[in-house]
Amino acid sequence: MKETGEWTNHVELGKWADAFILAPVTANTLAKLANGYCDNLLIATYLSADCPIFFAPAMDLDMYTHPTTSASISKLLSYGNIELPVGTGELASGLEGQGRMCEPEDILIQVEQYFELGNSLTGKTILVNAGPTYERLDPVRFIGNYSSGKMGKAIANELARRGAYVHLVLGPASKDGIDAKVQLTQIESAEEMYETCIAIFSKCDAAILSAAVADYRPASRADQKIKKNDDNLSLELIKTKDVLYNLGKTKKEHQTLVGFALETQNEYDNAVIKLEKKNLDFIVLNSMNDVGAGFGTDTNKVTILERNGKNHNFDTKPKTEVAKDIVSLLSTYL
Repeated sequence: MKETGEWTNHVELGKWADAFILAPVTANTLAKLANGYCDNLLIATYLSADCPIFFAPAMDLDMYTHPTTSASISKLLSYGNIELPVGTGELASGLEGQGRMCEPEDILIQVEQYFELGNSLTGKTILVNAGPTYERLDPVRFIGNYSSGKMGKAIANELARRGAYVHLVLGPASKDGIDAKVQLTQIESAEEMYETCIAIFSKCDAAILSAAVADYRPASRADQKIKKNDDNLSLELIKTKDVLYNLGKTKKEHQTLVGFALETQNEYDNAVIKLEKKNLDFIVLNSMNDVGAGFGTDTNKVTILERNGKNHNFDTKPKTEVAKDIVSLLSTYL
């Protein structure tokens, strides 16, 4: 309240703007934003804002890669905020690596693109799957893989940002960082992944299947923990249902189907075979032989192969940026 008796609206700054850009954002401010510690004008404005919010982390390498910083960023993304990816180069400490604030000209480009693309997929319903599956051996053990689901979650978030209605079927991976607008179903096994995706796909305009679904599962599951009685233990494994192949068989003319191929050898040839065999419109190929690609990383290096013979090669970049490349190509099909 002013001395004149006039009311001062302390949240007004967060109400009039079309976009709110926070740059640079330190590790301390990231933590405050993520957890709502409202002890200054910036945080009060952030908590009151009802427009798209962009944040540009900026800090030294070790601070940026610390788990608490990753957790803060994941929380902010889950609230629907947009990260302006850090740059790589010389830092204030003299170290080389990630942590530089996104360059101002790049911030401007990304904000412009956000508003240009924001409604490009409105009215489209899209299925995404992500993460691993776990195939139980007994109550305490399973067969699984190292997939973190990060690539699929980034794709789901990008689709939601562009206005699509997104169904994300996620294996047993962290739910952190998923946009609140994404419809999430979490499953455990390949059978559950199959049943869920089959049920959803018929209502969709497109599907992007990035999950690392197990190819085999134990033929039987023990009711009790398997005890260590012998020097050797033999397991009989049987094939799981192929989610991507079966979606390809049922795909209608108006639907677009996208798959992933994570390979370790004969990468290109194997991806082409999968593209044809599973009736895909395009496939995203990445190789475990490329640095910064594969399971558990925050970056990826991909090549996209289209059914029409066109190939698109990309350098290593954050998975959030890879998601933009994939979704931009999908948009041309829809």
